[in-house]
Amino acid sequence: MTSLARGLHVIRAFAGVDRRLTIADVSRATGLTRAVVRRCLYTLCELGYAACDGRNFHLQPRVLSLGYAYLSTAPIAIAAQPILQELSEHTGEATTVAVLDEGMVVYVARASTPRIMSVTLGVGSRLQTYCTALGRVLLASLTPEQATRELARTEFTAYTRFTVTSRERLLEILGEVRAEGFALNDQELEIGLRSIAVPVRNVVGVTVAAMNVSAQASRLSLRELIDTTLPALRSAAERLGAQLPP
Repeated sequence: MTSLARGLHVIRAFAGVDRRLTIADVSRATGLTRAVVRRCLYTLCELGYAACDGRNFHLQPRVLSLGYAYLSTAPIAIAAQPILQELSEHTGEATTVAVLDEGMVVYVARASTPRIMSVTLGVGSRLQTYCTALGRVLLASLTPEQATRELARTEFTAYTRFTVTSRERLLEILGEVRAEGFALNDQELEIGLRSIAVPVRNVVGVTVAAMNVSAQASRLSLRELIDTTLPALRSAAERLGAQLPP
């Protein structure tokens, strides 16, 4: 099934900022030869998953059906949405449920607010684990040995002056998250953005996801996130976990 793997790899090349890519762009992003990329793109165009306006290729709305197949059947995504919506209305802030996939945080459900942040995030967004509250909760759910291995193969980027990029300090933070049962993120991904996250544990107590509330730093201090937001967040996570099978 090499052709299928290559086709999926090509689709994922469009996940960056540039939505219109040439064959050469996709070849550089995927490491595949231009000949292979050309065949994949032409096939995707024939099937309606991509289109070409000369030299540039872009994805078509039909590609959403691939993700919808997961979202329409995944217990977490189905159960999380109404709970997130209620939590968002209660707190007045954006809320998210995410899972760990190939060392990345992946959003599977989200309830937004009208407030605008420069980081545009939605279902399907993928973020680094080390600089997000959601990611730290998910890393902390692993054994210390597993978390150490994950961080060992992570390439750290300082997104802001607050981003923690020391593996030693991150391991200390994960220990704190395990002990306290929540993670905080103070402007490490974007200046002006704070978040707090907790684990979502299924009916047998296994962490299967993480849930967060994110807010503008000008609206909520870290102390307020802990004192006023954390109790509601934990209650919502418990309600979601109670609906998830082993």
